[in-house]
Amino acid sequence: MPVLPRYQLPHAPDGATVGLFGGSFDPAHAGHVHVTRHALRALKLDRMWWLVSPGNPLKPNAPASLAARMEHARRLIDDPRVIVSDVEARLGTRATCDTLAALQTRFPRLRFVWIMGADNLAGFHHWENWRSIAARVPMAVIARPGAQQAALGSVAARSLRGHRVPQAQAAALAYRPAPAWCFMTIPMRAISSSELRATGRWPKR
Repeated sequence: MPVLPRYQLPHAPDGATVGLFGGSFDPAHAGHVHVTRHALRALKLDRMWWLVSPGNPLKPNAPASLAARMEHARRLIDDPRVIVSDVEARLGTRATCDTLAALQTRFPRLRFVWIMGADNLAGFHHWENWRSIAARVPMAVIARPGAQQAALGSVAARSLRGHRVPQAQAAALAYRPAPAWCFMTIPMRAISSSELRATGRWPKR
C-alpha cells in the first residue's frame, strides 16, 4: 500500500462522523446529491466523502475517465461538508473491503458509515469479502425506487437481520459497533446514471 502525503487524502477532524459514499459516479447526478443531503441530516454526519472508484469489477463496461467523473461530481455538489475523492485510485485499492481497511488504518480516530443504495444491498453478497465489510463499519442502506423488496429479502439482509437498527435510531448509527445497518426510507428520486448514459447526456471522454 503506497504511503500518501496528507494533502492527497480527504480530511475530517479527529472524532468526526464520516459517511463513505462509494461508486462509479458515471455520472454523478441529482439523486446522489439528494441521498447525500438526507444522509448528512438523518445520520448526523460531520462529513461525507464521495469515493469515486477507478472502476467497478461487477460492471462489464468501463466507465468514463476518472478525471471526467471527478470534475463533473465536483461541479454538482457544493456543500463544504462533502469531499469528492479519488482516494481509491491513489491507494491502489479496487475492492471496497480493501479501501475500508486502508482508510481505517490511516484515520483511526474517525467514525465511518458506509452509505449504499438498496439496489446494492440486493447484490451485496456478490461483493468481495462482503461479510468483512459489514464487520468493519456500520452501513446505511438508502431506499431506491423498486428495490426495497429485493434488498430486504437479499442474502445479506437475511444474514445480518439480527444487526438491523431501526430508522428511528439512525442518528446514532456511526457510534454503534459493526456489524450494524439501517434501512432508510427517504423521498426517492427516479434518476440513475445508467439512464443518463442511455440518453447520451453523458458522453465518455
